[in-house]
Amino acid sequence: MSRSTSLATLIAVLFIGAILLGACAPAATPAPAPTVAPPTAVPPTAAPAASPMDDLIKAAKAEGMLTTIALPHDWCNYGEAIETFKAKYGLQVNELNPDAGSGDEIEAIKANKDNKGPQAPDVIDVGLGFGPQIIEEKLVQPYKVATWDTIPADAKDPDGNWYGDYYGVLAFEVNKDAVKNVPEVWADLLKPEYKGQVALAGDPRTSAQAQMSVYAAALANGGSLDNVMPGVEFFKKLNEAGNFVPVIALQATVASGETPVIMRWDYNSLADAATLAGNPEIATVIPKDGALAGVYIQGISAYAPHPNAAKLWMEFLYSDEGQLIWLKGGCHPIRYTDMAKRGVIPAEIAAKLPPAELYANAVFPTIDQINNAKQVINDNWDKVVGADVK
Repeated sequence: MSRSTSLATLIAVLFIGAILLGACAPAATPAPAPTVAPPTAVPPTAAPAASPMDDLIKAAKAEGMLTTIALPHDWCNYGEAIETFKAKYGLQVNELNPDAGSGDEIEAIKANKDNKGPQAPDVIDVGLGFGPQIIEEKLVQPYKVATWDTIPADAKDPDGNWYGDYYGVLAFEVNKDAVKNVPEVWADLLKPEYKGQVALAGDPRTSAQAQMSVYAAALANGGSLDNVMPGVEFFKKLNEAGNFVPVIALQATVASGETPVIMRWDYNSLADAATLAGNPEIATVIPKDGALAGVYIQGISAYAPHPNAAKLWMEFLYSDEGQLIWLKGGCHPIRYTDMAKRGVIPAEIAAKLPPAELYANAVFPTIDQINNAKQVINDNWDKVVGADVK
């Protein structure tokens, strides 16, 4: 992937333009079946040759199982993706630690290099910043899905070691039943009325979602994509004010009022709002002064116990069917533009997406910027903020 700002430019354009295109797109019409000439050289008794996909499905079924990690069912609609995959191919899916962070996924691969048992993940879904690490440490194996050419060039490793899957923007998720005034900007969170109410949806030392939240806070407090330290200082102030709650926030802690204000990807907040269905009412707020967008990536473990099932999982996720399942969950799949151009995004799904103007000010950091920010956060969180999030 390019380490320049081309990723930011490309995805930002795709993100806003494709949403508008998809919302206007007519319902897809089935393509006419291709005309296939009858075979003339094959003897009547000869069986047709198996396609590469048929061979992959057969090999995956022989393995019988796929092991995933860190895939909550309400994250990007992964619940439907997993159930659809199981029904479609008849494979078991062994789900490890759904609430793990990206760093935990990496450690799970390392810890199970010589383990072919149920604790060894076959596939990972991690923040973009982990791309260089998983290549450098040889933790993934290259694989290019059939739809490879429709994944933007700046959103994939050219050798197929990882590939962008979806993206979103950091938002405030707010329990409106517990919070009188919904915060609109980062500075609001420092107000006394939010005492004991603000939390992160992960440990900023290991979770990409939490790290990007600190990064977003930096943008609103004098920092930049190249300077995340103001974000760390912001959380120090938040902690000193007694507003910060050092627990890993979940849908349940938001709903109960234990952590009524959290930082979360927009698609996760929208999923929580849909799941809770008004009990309590959830507000999803894109901060006006620090809107940070982020891409997640997929990879197959170099030590995958079920490598063919892992490849079949990738083929499923990067098919139109898999991409639309993510879209239904509020995530913006990496192949959105390709599908919008072909008119295969159902109008009822496109209509449920947040208005494009909410994302007009969102910025996309590069891999190098993300990794620099991650290092600063890791080096300074304990000694500056002093809050052990767990």
